[in-house]
Amino acid sequence: MLDSPRTITLPSATTPSAGTGPHAGSTDRRVPVAVYAADPISLEGTVGQLRRRPEVELREESGPDTVALLVVDALDDAALTRLRRLVRGEGARAVLVVGAMRESELLDVMECGIGAIVRRRDATAERLVRAVLAASRGDSDLPADLLGRLIHQLGTLHRGAAGRTGPPALGLTPREVDVLRLVAEGFDTAEIAGKLAYSERTVKNVVHGLTIRLHLRNRAHAVAFAFREGYI
Repeated sequence: MLDSPRTITLPSATTPSAGTGPHAGSTDRRVPVAVYAADPISLEGTVGQLRRRPEVELREESGPDTVALLVVDALDDAALTRLRRLVRGEGARAVLVVGAMRESELLDVMECGIGAIVRRRDATAERLVRAVLAASRGDSDLPADLLGRLIHQLGTLHRGAAGRTGPPALGLTPREVDVLRLVAEGFDTAEIAGKLAYSERTVKNVVHGLTIRLHLRNRAHAVAFAFREGYI
């Protein structure tokens, strides 16, 4: 159960000085991270993976300037409720570390505004930090097989939407559709910029603008919206 997620506060780890240590130069700033888990073993294990990473600053509570990292065995109703509260209520970016997740739950997670998912069996320090950094930028970071399943589900939604009459509920510009179509195909910002002859800043601004306008949380959420509304 996840009725009372626990957090932990630790003394800040010493950050290696520039030019020294195995992670020197890997980040310009430390990303604030609050860890939540249903049991103390998961909590201590996750914190132990992160406490010495110079990219991360552990916090006691999440908020608009933090990444909330939630560790669960399975995605039950309590976990989904907690995710929604963290993202929609507290304004945090979020990473889900999960033991098992049914295919039917994947869109639920995306619609919570979660774009970074890590399987518990893969949750090394490197993998966790990668997901945290992606979440802090508003990017997506999904295991390859989950990405494939998401695309399959969204394709099913798209085929269903094709039979609907009337225009989509909310409008996307042609440029936004072009960018999201390439995001859905797995291209990163630099590759999208090259294919569309835009600057990388323009691509980022397009994604940022539509996520703000439509109250979406990240790229994965934007792609899910575009598929659901029949744009791509």
